[in-house]
Amino acid sequence: MNSAEFLPLVSVVVPVYNGEMDLPDLIECLRSQTYPPQSVEYLIVDNNSRDRTSSILQTTASNPPSVPPLVRGGGNLDRITIRHFTENQIQSSYAARNQGIRASTGEIIAFTDADCRPETQWLENLVKPFADSNIGIVAGEILALPGKTILEKHAARENTLSQKHTLAHPFCAYGQTANLAVRRQVLAGVGLFRPYLTSGGDADLCWRILRQTSYKMYFAESAIVRHRHRYTIKQLQSQWYRYGESNQYLHELHGVDLMREFTAGEYLYRLARWLLKELPVAAAKSAIGRSELVELLHTPIGLLNVRARATGQRQAKLPLAAWEIDQL
Repeated sequence: MNSAEFLPLVSVVVPVYNGEMDLPDLIECLRSQTYPPQSVEYLIVDNNSRDRTSSILQTTASNPPSVPPLVRGGGNLDRITIRHFTENQIQSSYAARNQGIRASTGEIIAFTDADCRPETQWLENLVKPFADSNIGIVAGEILALPGKTILEKHAARENTLSQKHTLAHPFCAYGQTANLAVRRQVLAGVGLFRPYLTSGGDADLCWRILRQTSYKMYFAESAIVRHRHRYTIKQLQSQWYRYGESNQYLHELHGVDLMREFTAGEYLYRLARWLLKELPVAAAKSAIGRSELVELLHTPIGLLNVRARATGQRQAKLPLAAWEIDQL
């Protein structure tokens, strides 16, 4: 089938937890998508938020924004379709996504997050590869929103959230749910997300699809969402702690190798090398305007992240309920 003529009904599922600050910008990004508005529905699922998320979603769903005049297939009076749901029983983004999937009607189910900002052609470029019937999963690229803090600049410098990292996973490639799409019929076969899993659910779903079916995964690099990086040490450590939890969970579920922890000597060696070699060079470059301040702190920030991930992996306990897989 010619991908230019391939315009299936798409359901975009977005879990939200305490997202009142993010929702206005997210909804504006959804409003501005170039995918024909009559062929897409946006299902936003509140996962037991304690802020104004629910009231914002109720108002938006009852009076959705109109489509910009230049959007293909839309007119001045057309509005996007926003549907509001609630998942209050299980505190997990995967349970919230499952709620949205079950309520969806699309042939293709796409995912993003409340703190993401999809570019205007995101959905159009994410759906195109499904014109090939062998493609069961499409992962789009995740780039950083502009940040001002040292931590945000560090994450952007490392391209921390890029799908290129997870697509190169040594066990099996996977895409992150910040920018992912799956055929509905594939989910009907392998099941949905594990609702009681709190981290690693995107890898688990992709691996079940790729290892249990003949479907392939495609990387749509031009289907871009921008993601806000963490800007405080607490947020950053929490993020990397969850990465460690994910390692442990996926080890138990799929037999993935655990990450080797650094010894105290390795931490000391790397810090000494930073102090005696890397820091003086970076400071000299910064003095003549050839590098930014973030380069001076690259190693210690990285070591803090490694330590947080190791702690998460060591302390994680996979709940027995996490073996459960929801069905469509």
